[in-house]
Amino acid sequence: MNALINVIKAKQKLMFENEGRLLKKSFFGLLILSLAFQSGSFGEIVRQSMIDAYLQVSVFVGFTLIVFIGLDSLTNFNVDSFLEKTKKIHVPLASLLGAIPGCGGAIIVVTQYIQGRISFGSLVAVLTATMGDAAFLLLAIEPSTGLLIFSLGIIVGTFSGYIVDIIHGKLFMLPNSKIEVEFENLKKTFVSKFNLFWVILFLPGFILGIILAFQIDIDDIFSLPFNLITIVGSAGAILSIFMWSLNPLSDFQCSTDKSRGFTSRVIDTTNFVTTWVISGFLVFEIFMYFTSFDLKVFFDLWLPFVPLVAILFGFLPGCGPQIVVATFYLNGYIPLSAEIGNAISNDGDALFPAIALAPKAAIFATLYSAIPAIIVAYSYFILLE
Repeated sequence: MNALINVIKAKQKLMFENEGRLLKKSFFGLLILSLAFQSGSFGEIVRQSMIDAYLQVSVFVGFTLIVFIGLDSLTNFNVDSFLEKTKKIHVPLASLLGAIPGCGGAIIVVTQYIQGRISFGSLVAVLTATMGDAAFLLLAIEPSTGLLIFSLGIIVGTFSGYIVDIIHGKLFMLPNSKIEVEFENLKKTFVSKFNLFWVILFLPGFILGIILAFQIDIDDIFSLPFNLITIVGSAGAILSIFMWSLNPLSDFQCSTDKSRGFTSRVIDTTNFVTTWVISGFLVFEIFMYFTSFDLKVFFDLWLPFVPLVAILFGFLPGCGPQIVVATFYLNGYIPLSAEIGNAISNDGDALFPAIALAPKAAIFATLYSAIPAIIVAYSYFILLE
């Protein structure tokens, strides 16, 4: 009877958390869309930022997600059995899983730590190596930079994990729990009804994105009586924000829950990344509109402190703030050293289950990840920038 009561309470808590999250997402999405429908030069700046974010970034992120989530959907192996057979190399395996774009691999490692199957050093390794959904953004726009940070994540995460295990021992802060990360069991949501419209917009959007990337004048190719870029870019951005803001699923559930369909996982995750990329664009453009202050000059003036600020941003849970930092890097406002520091210090969505189920270990692991982030970021800054 007590077990049944506990299950009911857990379900009620999950529903309450989901309702609160949906309310916040709806308000945030409505705020962005309301800005887009403003008149005058301000509204034009917002709309152009949304078009640029969708056609220059989001469509390539969507394509990258199709590849990675497609590969993830095809794999089917027993994680428990695999970890049991590979006890001697848990730390490098944790780093490898953490470095994989997205938060799926990192969440797997975190849940295994919570159940006492891997060491605290492995937890530090995975949180050091992961950069969450911001990795998709880098791979889509600057694949060479994405691969560089992927490699650094594995190397730095592995070294950090082994050092922590040597200092503290493998039993340090080791929990002994059978708690699993629980998702709301929704195969389809209200926004799933719009998946077909999303795909219809994505296909021409991806083609237009490729054409724009090669600096080709579309007006020379298509002699149309309307602006195709404005229509596709605006519609794609608005639909992505609309679907994200009304999606009751948690953002890290979108890409990691294999029980959901491949198409929904791709679309929901792309919508999440799109919303935060647009947010990053708007932070800069709105700031410039009201102040006419050149952020690039500001960052250049305070350049020695920029990597440290990016590292501190990495302490924020979730992938949203990290996508904003990556957007600033891709637009040339912060140096690569700052992006490297943020990538190493941030923990993506994997920090949410860690904070909820093992808060002390999560805080310690996050603080530990700041040490290699500072060392690597400032080494790159001093030697190569």
